[in-house]
Amino acid sequence: MPKHNQAIPRNHFRKHWNPESSQKGHIKTFFQQALQKKARRVKRQQKASLVFPRPAGGSLRPVVQSCTQRYNMKSRAGRGFTLAELKAVGLCAKYARTIGVSVDHRRRNHSEESLSANTLRLKNYLSKLVLYPLQGKKK
Repeated sequence: MPKHNQAIPRNHFRKHWNPESSQKGHIKTFFQQALQKKARRVKRQQKASLVFPRPAGGSLRPVVQSCTQRYNMKSRAGRGFTLAELKAVGLCAKYARTIGVSVDHRRRNHSEESLSANTLRLKNYLSKLVLYPLQGKKK
């Protein structure tokens, strides 16, 4: 027998494929992959139909540039719109959160291009937005 940290001699560690043997192996298979993909898709569609007038993907997010030299050519969804972007459209931060627009008070605009692009994105969203009256007020 080896002592301490030596290699184990004649190691035949193999997967036990035979389910009838004494050492039943639990081999993970992915035969259900296509069915799970379809189930996820159907679930997304059901969620979208349940929250219909609202966007299914959650609140509206800005387009930002990724950080560092490796990723700086890519654009991605940011955390929230800056206060300057909201002001350009004529929204305040508190009201923007209630109509499904995410706000990030820490973010700053470093370029005019990103400011104009996200302002245009907000204007496009507001043009398609349909607001229903609140139900709480009865006369």
